[in-house]
Parts: sequence; C-alpha cells; structure tokens
Amino acid sequence: MSKERYRPGDEVEWSSHGSRTHGEVVEEITESTTAAGRTVDASPDEPQYRVRSAKSGKDAVHKPEAIRPHRTRDD
Repeated sequence: MSKERYRPGDEVEWSSHGSRTHGEVVEEITESTTAAGRTVDASPDEPQYRVRSAKSGKDAVHKPEAIRPHRTRDD
C-alpha cells in the first residue's frame, strides 16, 4: 500500500487509456460508497481518491498507488 496521502486541491496525475492525464484531488474517500459511477471499497486505512481530469472535467476514483503528484515540465 502506498503511504502517500493526498488532500482536496492537490494536483496529481494518473494513467488513463495508455497515456498520462492530470487533474486535482476532489475528495479522499474513507468508507464504502458509490462515486464517479462505481462502487468504492475504501476505509480510513485504505483510502481512495476522487479526482477530476483537467482536460475532460470528468471524475474518476483511484487507489493511492495509481496516482502521483503532478510534475510540470519545469519541475
């Protein structure tokens, strides 16, 4: 499990359909719920994150190991 924790507003990136995309964390999910059109099995010890794509504006939910801090070309 990744030890990285994110907060709403954090800029992150993830793999989507073979390429990288970026956006921001909208919500840390810490309980089982439905988000972004799917069932999310999360807990305080194993959170998941609802993220919003900067390009499409659509939401997705990812485990912490699937996202990382967004790096710009200047970083």
